[in-house]
Order: sequence, then structure tokens, then C-alpha cells
Amino acid sequence: MENGAAQPVIVAIDGPSGTGKSSTSKAVAAQLGLSYLDTGAQYRAITWWMVNNGIDIDDPHAIAAAAGKPEIVSGTDPANPTITVDGTDVAAPIRTQEVTSQVSAVSAVPEVRTRITELQRSIAASAERGIVVEGRDIGTTVLPDADLKIFLTASAEARAARRSGELKGADVNATREALIKRDAADSSRKTSPLAKADDAVEVDTTELTLAQVIECVVTLVEEKRAGK
Repeated sequence: MENGAAQPVIVAIDGPSGTGKSSTSKAVAAQLGLSYLDTGAQYRAITWWMVNNGIDIDDPHAIAAAAGKPEIVSGTDPANPTITVDGTDVAAPIRTQEVTSQVSAVSAVPEVRTRITELQRSIAASAERGIVVEGRDIGTTVLPDADLKIFLTASAEARAARRSGELKGADVNATREALIKRDAADSSRKTSPLAKADDAVEVDTTELTLAQVIECVVTLVEEKRAGK
């Protein structure tokens, strides 16, 4: 601590879907006065653009050729994280099933990951107060020198129950199968797979309430910040 002000801290929070990653990351950032970045939204945004512009999602070469075209801008206020593509607000359309079903294929293309990773690094570097960055490869690839790395996990059953709750009555079994399929795709891709960094703190959220997960992560960040 210098002059009573907390040092900026970069926090990487990784993990599969349905672990409470977004809710936790936003709440922790808001509580600690940090910026916030949802990297998954960026991959969804570029996927939405590909779909809307008639790019063949089954053709990695076509995706690679178009990867540099859309302008993606992410707002980093945890209370109101925004995302635009070419000036259009896409916060709602990127959450559709159409985008969700295609995002793993688009995200697996190396040119897409390079483009989005550069964007993420520049946002993290310009966050004066520090930032919470959530995703799947933040601690391993995007920000390997992050001050604190956290990997959230939960059982497939718990994750499916949470996600189907979010999706308002979606079939839990179908949701569970979709999550497992997404995990497999994200974990097995050649470029920046979903993986826990060696120096990450693993937090199993299966038996925890969201408030407990937030409290746990806030404590970890405060301990890291105090020790800097």
C-alpha cells in the first residue's frame, strides 16, 4: 500500500459455464472498485458478427479471413458492462441460442483468438485501478502474469441447474449435455484450451451460494493486494 491507496491488481477468473463466473466477477469488481471484463462476451460478439454477415461457421478459413473486420468495444463498468460491434449494442443478441451454439467453433480459430487476446490485453493494461477479467484462458494465455488467478469449478449437475434457471425453465438434462459438450470443445481445442493455470487457486462452487463464492474471492483479492 502506498499513500493509503490500494495498488492496482489484475485478477484472472477462469472456469467453464455455469460456475457463477460472471456473477462473481462483476460483484467482486464492484465491491473492490475494479474494472471488469467479460471475455466470453467478446467471443460471442465476433460470433454474432460472423453469423450476421453470412460467414460459413463450418469454414475456419472463412472465419480467419474475417476475424479482423468487426470493431468490438467492451465497456468495463461492472455495474453496466457494455459491448458493441461496429457501434451496435449487441448485449442481448449475443446471448441467443444461435450464437451460443456457434461460439465454440468460432473461438477455436487461432486468428480469432489472436485478435481477441490482443484486445483483452490492451484493456487490462489500460485499467488504472486494476481489473477482474473472466474467461476460459485468462490465467493460462491472456494474462499469465496476473496478480491473482482463480479457477471456478462445479459439478455438471449444479452448473446445469443454475444455467437452466437462468434460461427460465430450460430442460436441465439438455442443458447439462450442452454444457458437457461445450466443455469438451473448449478443453480440447489446440489454441488456448480451457485449463486451470498451475498457480491458480481452485474454488469449487458446487455447495456454495453465490454470496459465499463472492466473499471467498474478495478475501483472496484483498489478501493478494495487502501482500503486494
